[in-house]
Amino acid sequence: MIEFDNLWAELEPIGRFAATGGYRRYAYDTAELECREWFTSTATARGLDVEVDRNGNLWAWWIPSGVRSDAPALVIGSHLDSVPDGGAFDGPLGVVTSFAALDAARSAGLAPIAPIAVVAFADEEGARFGMACAGSRLMTGQLPPDKARALRGRDGATMAEAMVAAGHDPAGLGQDDERIARIGMFVELHVEQGRFLIDQGASVGVATSIWPHGRYRFTFRGVADHAGTTRMIDRHDPMIAFAHTALSANGAARKHDSRATFGRLEVAPNGTNAIPSEVRAWLDARAMDQRTLDEMLERISTDAEVSSLENGTEVDVTAESVTAVLDFDEELRDRLAAAIAIAQGVPAIPVLPTGAGHDAGILASAGVNTAMLFVRNPTGVSHSPHEHAERDDCLAGVEALTAVLRELA
Repeated sequence: MIEFDNLWAELEPIGRFAATGGYRRYAYDTAELECREWFTSTATARGLDVEVDRNGNLWAWWIPSGVRSDAPALVIGSHLDSVPDGGAFDGPLGVVTSFAALDAARSAGLAPIAPIAVVAFADEEGARFGMACAGSRLMTGQLPPDKARALRGRDGATMAEAMVAAGHDPAGLGQDDERIARIGMFVELHVEQGRFLIDQGASVGVATSIWPHGRYRFTFRGVADHAGTTRMIDRHDPMIAFAHTALSANGAARKHDSRATFGRLEVAPNGTNAIPSEVRAWLDARAMDQRTLDEMLERISTDAEVSSLENGTEVDVTAESVTAVLDFDEELRDRLAAAIAIAQGVPAIPVLPTGAGHDAGILASAGVNTAMLFVRNPTGVSHSPHEHAERDDCLAGVEALTAVLRELA
């Protein structure tokens, strides 16, 4: 699988931040645009037709002679952007293995009866503008275009402004029914973001479902004052209410065997010797079912209100993105698992749920027949420089995707 090695060596250095070893590839910034250039040159070198859709998603099409261009296509791929100081594999592994699998299938003489496309969805992580899976949400109509254009990044630029600076026209953002109609099936390969495949001793697994999850902004408002002269009893400190809420989230998640994380915090005026006037904190919450997620969020929100009231502050909670539980099609899942098991010469391929959100989940919720494959991560760590996948497991992923192409195309 020399082709995988070459592709990975080309993409791997882009956007790597030397001080942490992690990656900073944010939507429409310099590193992400360089990744897009890599995608385009990689596809062009293979004679694929490259296009950018109205929502910034990248497509590379293989339409062999005699195949109708408007026939529902088999689409494989993932995304190229990262979280702040994320790992190398989350997203890019799915794109690189897609090109490598397409190479392998074509070399083996695959004669598809419909088009095949490799896709890189835009802004999957939402690291710059706060909206996960923005490209696929826009395409499927799950994110209103006016809301998307107005999303503002930490650098102060809106999504519309960032797109213009990158040479894209934000006026065209929005639901793309024609594009969706071209997708017959979508299969996304992703590095596992957990330890299931480690425990199973398997290189590759197939997804059963995606937990319901969401991002929620908690805005605590108080009164700025002097840290040295203001008596504790006289303070209206929103940081105290936030601290109680963070502890509440930890307790609620543990009680419900769920996930609750305050991973981003903004403080005003952000002075060492000043009591804050405002604390904005973003909660990432996930659970195995909607009822559990709702109960956990209710407890956390109630505790935030009580804590705020106790010290004379206020809190508002805003849901920035919410995704319901998603069960992948069982028939397609089992069909792919069987095909991959035969290709790899193993008795069975394990199936597993995931607590992480993906573009595959957005497409599936829009009615697209969708499946996901996972490649083992020996560290069990993701969204971190310690995220990893061994070369042999990556090659097993290429082999699995090649089997998918043979089975479905």
